[in-house]
Amino acid sequence: MPQEFESHSPKALAVACQKQAKALKTHMNRSNAISEDTRFRVLRLIEENPYASQREIASALGLSLGGVNYCLKALIGKGLLKIENFRKSGNELGYLYLLTPEGVAEKTHLTEAFLRRKMAEYEVLREEIEAVRASIDSASKANT
Repeated sequence: MPQEFESHSPKALAVACQKQAKALKTHMNRSNAISEDTRFRVLRLIEENPYASQREIASALGLSLGGVNYCLKALIGKGLLKIENFRKSGNELGYLYLLTPEGVAEKTHLTEAFLRRKMAEYEVLREEIEAVRASIDSASKANT
């Protein structure tokens, strides 16, 4: 056993390990939620505007151009999007992004997950607001 842990009891070490595992799981869940949110937002925007350029998508969603490129390649690789060339004007080529049937199903799934997360966030926020209001009410009653 490393010297730095010798002074700790096995129970304390187990508790510390459990806390680290919980923190890691929370971080992993947040990372997954972020990527789900990004995929949801990209799919939603593309469904609304299939002619949007990667730069327009990045600007509209507040993402980096590289992040949008990476996300689009992943969505195409998963079969959720297909891409077609079209002529914008003159010799300039543009891309048309189309949701595949699998992409529509995935967007529906992501929409449901997005709504569940936002509703849970709303409930936590609503409870916190109620607690703050109750605290203010009791503090103002104590001062009168």
